[in-house]
Amino acid sequence: MKYWLIMMGILLYGFNGFNQTVDVQRISKKTDSLVRAYEQLGIFSGVVLLAEKGTPFYHKAFGLSDRLYNIPNTVQTQFIIGSMNKSFTQTIILQLMDEQRLQLSDNMVHYLDGFHQPKAGNITIQQLVEHSSGFGDYHGPDFFNLPYEQKNSSGILSLIKNLDLLFEPGTEHAYSNAGYIVLGAIIEKITGKSYAQNVEERIVKPLGLTTLVTKNIKEFPNRAIGYIKTIQGYKNNEDFVFEPRSDGGFYCTAKDMLTFYRSYFYDTVLFSNSARNKSEFFNTIKPAYHQRGSGIPIAGGFNGANTVHFEMLHDQISILVFANMDEPVAEKLALGIHKIINNKQPEKAELPTMLRVYKAYQDFGKNYVKKNFNMLIEQWFEGDPKDRILNNLGYELLQLQKRTEAIEIFKLNTELFADIGNCWDSLGEALRLNNQNKEALEAYRMALKHSPQLKSAQKAIFELEQKH
Repeated sequence: MKYWLIMMGILLYGFNGFNQTVDVQRISKKTDSLVRAYEQLGIFSGVVLLAEKGTPFYHKAFGLSDRLYNIPNTVQTQFIIGSMNKSFTQTIILQLMDEQRLQLSDNMVHYLDGFHQPKAGNITIQQLVEHSSGFGDYHGPDFFNLPYEQKNSSGILSLIKNLDLLFEPGTEHAYSNAGYIVLGAIIEKITGKSYAQNVEERIVKPLGLTTLVTKNIKEFPNRAIGYIKTIQGYKNNEDFVFEPRSDGGFYCTAKDMLTFYRSYFYDTVLFSNSARNKSEFFNTIKPAYHQRGSGIPIAGGFNGANTVHFEMLHDQISILVFANMDEPVAEKLALGIHKIINNKQPEKAELPTMLRVYKAYQDFGKNYVKKNFNMLIEQWFEGDPKDRILNNLGYELLQLQKRTEAIEIFKLNTELFADIGNCWDSLGEALRLNNQNKEALEAYRMALKHSPQLKSAQKAIFELEQKH
């Protein structure tokens, strides 16, 4: 999942080409052409909504919401919004501050106990909100091994209480799904109500949202099924879809999310200007309210799903792209439309980076990919770890039983990113599956050299050494 705004800094996309008058005809025509280019590559289906001061002037649906039953997307289709949930969580935190039921400076352990990290007592609510708590992600083997019914806030919080911190609280920034699970638990503790109930009472009702789905997400008929374009075709993402939590997972239409973000950015229906002024996030984006043509993107995404709301704060123009396809297609489209609005040329539609790399590997071989890697991945989204590209490709090849190719790809990844333990760990796994245990043991030892706490490598080394 991705929340563009709170990483190492705020991304402001600004140009000088925007005129005060929105040229609806020009923007619509060029947006049509750009969307069709992505659609023709087979990497986009979804909804695009463009609005000025909350009034849509372009609202169209593309492609299929369900490939199995050939059901088309419509403007009423609900898409999983991923980490956009974090905006709802942040909103409720600001509301509770308005109600004087918490302060951003409060310590996490004032509300929750049982954390085993030595520095847990230093973590504040503000650090959780702004991704500087030291918590990282919880999406690892322990999470995926949980039964479906335990993949909820309570079950995940138990895992988080034993996660190692990535750094001392307040000293760095790292994207943190775990931190937002903790915030959800704090909200529930203070209010005595579930996170979903808080969202429904505090956000859905006052804004009159009618399509936001906060629970039982697989039981309603109008949701888009997510799809991943792989090296062998399309597969759905149903194995990655869980009940919503405070870090992600609601379903909604683009129109209702436009309503939410209009309030979030501009009015005081949800929280006061006083609360907004105490937020590091809102203080950081203040310059964008005075920069013509600039934009603030908020995105959500994971395998087979990608949504983005791109707000031009000075001009009050909203760009929403909701895709039931793999990231970062919605983000790329939104950035392209932002350029169109600013009278700039959008980037050419390209295949996703992994597919582009694999095609080069098939056509020209490993050495070509190694030599031209940076050129091949130039479309990769800024900030995402580059080692994931070949790592994900290697695992797709393993699933297809193409072990020789997978091992070659994993080896290439260790050559390009020799100091990343996970690259070596993945190579070890592939070698072990291919019964190359001696080479696998060497790879796992390299994994621990670079990542001494990597539990999967520790376990594999123990098991392999027991055999000898």
